[in-house]
Order: sequence, then structure tokens, then C-alpha cells
Amino acid sequence: MQTNVVKQLNQAMQTVMKTARVQVIAKMGAHLTVAEKTSRRDLVTNVDHSNEDFLVHQIRELDPDAHILAEEGTGDQVDTMAGHVWIVDPIDGTMNFVHQRNHFAMMVGLYVDGEPTLGYIYNVMANKLYAGGPQIGVTLNNEPLVAPANLDLSAGLFGASAPLLIQNRFNMQTVVAQSLGPRIMGSAGIQISQVLAGELVGYLSYLRPWDFAAGRVLAESLGLVVTRVDGTPVDMLSSGAVLIATKRAQRSILAIV
Repeated sequence: MQTNVVKQLNQAMQTVMKTARVQVIAKMGAHLTVAEKTSRRDLVTNVDHSNEDFLVHQIRELDPDAHILAEEGTGDQVDTMAGHVWIVDPIDGTMNFVHQRNHFAMMVGLYVDGEPTLGYIYNVMANKLYAGGPQIGVTLNNEPLVAPANLDLSAGLFGASAPLLIQNRFNMQTVVAQSLGPRIMGSAGIQISQVLAGELVGYLSYLRPWDFAAGRVLAESLGLVVTRVDGTPVDMLSSGAVLIATKRAQRSILAIV
């Protein structure tokens, strides 16, 4: 895409995300309808559905020929990354949303012929909108975001997945022991944004495409690396253990896992 088109789309999507935030906060004060998807720890609410409806509708207005992969199924059946593909997570961290009314995010990523193009992670309650892509850089609330320092695992805090840490999958307990300590938030969007901000040197979790699509765009634009847990490239249409980290931390983590 031409840079001027990317810039225009970026500004339009930031407006969409800000409008979505206002609507989500307004609905938090009303009655939530909560249902289980696969287990009592995998929840979905009426706000997940209504926000996804809104985001998908707005994206179709902005990019009519695009395909949309959305967590709750409002979008399209996407089996190829050809053309424009938007990947939407309307509420990331629904358990936090329901029980804490905090620590959740909205995430949207755009890929053009498989290439990361635009990404948005909105920490709703903190009102922090991370936005941008490789052509235009990354901003936090419209201010340029400086790339985080390329720290090693031993020099920083590590974003851990609770199930992986408890079960010691991928030697997660050793990874954590070699860092300055684990931080667990229960939201991929929140923890990825902490890596973007230099608050964590890495984050490892089992993620679905909508959990890491936006984060990959933003992270790679800032010189971070996003791979599978074995260091191979991620597949944007499949789930798996995904690592987002500084280059130095990634090397240390791969040697452990």
C-alpha cells in the first residue's frame, strides 16, 4: 500500500478504536450477559459481540474488499492471507473485563498479502492506544513510541502465561528463573503492549491469531521479534505458542525452551 493511503487508514482506524472504547465503557455500567465458550475460564459477553459487530462494520466501511477474521465469528471464513485481511479481537482479557473491569484490550491488525501493515492495541481502562506499522512507525496516543532497549532475558521482567508456567511447558519455570521475575496479566494485548513499552523483555503464551495479529505488526515495527516458541515463523491463520521479545531475550529463551 502507498504510504499516504496507510496514513489515512491509520488515522481513520484510530478514530474507530476511540469510538469503540467510549461504547465499551458505557456498556460496562449496564448488565453483562456472560457465557462460557469452551470452559469456565473461557468467557464471552454481550459486549464482546456488540464491539465486534461495531469494529467489523467500521472496517467494511473503510476497506470494502477486505476479508475479516474476527474472534467471535462476525467476520468472514478466512483461509488465505491474500489481499487485505483484518484480524479483530473485540475484548482481549474477557475474564479480567468481567471480574475486574480492568486490564483488558481491544486489538485489530491489518495484513496485506500476508505482510504486517497496521496494528492497534487499545488498553481500554488506561486509555493507551498503540497504533501504527512498519511504513509509518508506532505511536502511543499519537506520540512517537521509541523502540525498547534490546535487553537480555536476565536484565528484564518476563510476561508469562499462567498455565504454561504452572505446567512448566517449554521450560517456562527456567525462563522465568533466569529473568528478573514473571508478570502475569491474563491479557495478551496488555502484556504485548508492555513489551512494546519496554516494561517486559518478552512474553510467551499459547495464542490464537486474534491474540497476536496486532501485536506482531507493532512489535516488528519496533525491532522486536515475533516467532513460534521454537523460533520458526508464525502462521497468521493458526494457533500456537508465540514469543514476542527483544532480539537478545529471544536468543536466551530459545536456548532454554
